[in-house]
Amino acid sequence: MQRFYITTPIYYVNAKPHLGHAYTTTVADSLNRFHRLMGEETYFLTGTDEHGDKIVQAAESNGQTPQEYVDTISKLFQDLWPNMNISNNDFIRTTDPRHKEVVQQILQKVYDAGDIYFGEYGGHYCFGCERFYTEKELVNGLCPDHQTKPEYIAEKNYFFKMSKYRDWLLEHINKNPDFIRPERYKKEVVSLLESGELEDLCISRPKSRLTWGIELPFDAEYVTYVWFDALINYVAALGWPDGEKFNKFWPVANHLVAKDILKPHAIFWPTMLKAAGIEPYQHLNVHGYWLVEDTKMSKSIGNVVEPLAMKDAYGLDAFRYFLLREMSFGQDSSFSEKALVGRLNADLANDLGNLFNRTLSMTHKYFGGQIPRPDVEDVVDAEIKKIGQDAMQSFQDFFSDLKFSRALEGLWELVRGLNKYIDETAPWALYKAKNTGRLSTVIYVLLENMRKIAVHLWPVMPEASEKMLEQLGFNFDPEKVNLPKELDVWGLIESDITVAK
Repeated sequence: MQRFYITTPIYYVNAKPHLGHAYTTTVADSLNRFHRLMGEETYFLTGTDEHGDKIVQAAESNGQTPQEYVDTISKLFQDLWPNMNISNNDFIRTTDPRHKEVVQQILQKVYDAGDIYFGEYGGHYCFGCERFYTEKELVNGLCPDHQTKPEYIAEKNYFFKMSKYRDWLLEHINKNPDFIRPERYKKEVVSLLESGELEDLCISRPKSRLTWGIELPFDAEYVTYVWFDALINYVAALGWPDGEKFNKFWPVANHLVAKDILKPHAIFWPTMLKAAGIEPYQHLNVHGYWLVEDTKMSKSIGNVVEPLAMKDAYGLDAFRYFLLREMSFGQDSSFSEKALVGRLNADLANDLGNLFNRTLSMTHKYFGGQIPRPDVEDVVDAEIKKIGQDAMQSFQDFFSDLKFSRALEGLWELVRGLNKYIDETAPWALYKAKNTGRLSTVIYVLLENMRKIAVHLWPVMPEASEKMLEQLGFNFDPEKVNLPKELDVWGLIESDITVAK
């Protein structure tokens, strides 16, 4: 049996969840549901990242201990996901004992192999990013992300021999061209590796400066750098080194991240895995930013979009549909309520809603609500079935390839085609002419195609999909659906069942 393991980044708990978190998690959820319908065994992980300088600062400003603070914010994330219909199998926290244990085991393993050494380092430290920057990485002397001047810090620390694995990583990426996708991010990583600027990674913080972290197993005076700690969650949650889930799902690991954390996931993480003797993940999938009026969301600017406010105003599934339909995966996209309303009116109300409304109404008007038994098919019926096959194939291919917007556009070829089919076959004229056999076929072709659309929409709009299938009198069980078979199977809508009004 094929398997699929999807992870979101573990979200940093220095702020409340916003649209960016909701988008990443909704994409992961949709992929998880999609691969289930493709007949695969899936596992979906999300969680929270809870150590480091910024957590201590945020806790102090809230008058809490770091543990009290992370408990509060982590719970906001844990409570949000059921409200967004997120179907994660696990939620990991970096303060969990199971995570700390694996971090220390991996640190010890890499240290014993001689890939961690003690040295002195002076560098430009950005407290916002919790990392050192080289002179070349700064823009006009400022942190490229926070536009603040980093503080120069010189201290003794432990370093991971990351540069040792540069050539191996470059070769691995070139041998596996879809290791990082879309390609623009692969090129960015390759360019960075080829520049020869890859340094060793500082992986500790002295307790004299920071105590909130996982203690190094080989030196109690230091805690682990937040990235070396956080990235390990992806294997800790599976029970590395010999857990059953690790053996089943790690070979098909798919990480889903925003572009601002490309470097830690594309360079730090694979080199850490290599040093620890763990195979690299299968894919790193990178998306762009949601912009509000062409500006990145920021608390200080006050343009943060609250996911629950959007859900409450427009409905959860409509919001989920908009997120996947509007953003071209990998590129930035602008969020506005005007665009959201426009998309919902055009695609969901006028196209899909209209199709269901017309067809269910005609089924009641002409057949007392009972699904008719189809008669002989006509050329126009074969044509719409072919449009349906092409639309479903397009949806499955593009969705597998993370081209969600194109996948949904492909499916809508069928939605619009069915509305056109109604106009061409004119069921009202067939009813008037008492051509019941032909009318039965037309209505059946519509209802069966509508079932196929609803099944394909389940990964994106689970509640709406189930409601549509319920209206069609179809008993939906995701474990019994197989999307590839939908291309050839016909007639799963049973005649004589009553559809909803």
